[in-house]
Amino acid sequence: MEITEILRRGIVTEKSVKLQERNQYTFEVAINANKIDVRRAVEQLFNVKVVAVNVLRMPGKPRLIRRRGAAPRPVEAREWKKAIVTLAKGESIDALKA
Repeated sequence: MEITEILRRGIVTEKSVKLQERNQYTFEVAINANKIDVRRAVEQLFNVKVVAVNVLRMPGKPRLIRRRGAAPRPVEAREWKKAIVTLAKGESIDALKA
């Protein structure tokens, strides 16, 4: 699997910015990626030393699709996977700094 397929995008929210103070960065990753894949991808892409990787599966939330002239239709959003990567002391990823 390619690096660009493993790391989908960086996540910048209030919580993830607060985690950056503790040298932890959050990414959306491929659903079939594991911790080893994520570690290798981050180390190769950003040239940093990864200490730990935590992976979470985020469930799809129920949504309503509303269209003009039709009744609202419930749809289940896709589930996705989130990885929280802890870097070695003194390392940082400038691309995700808020």
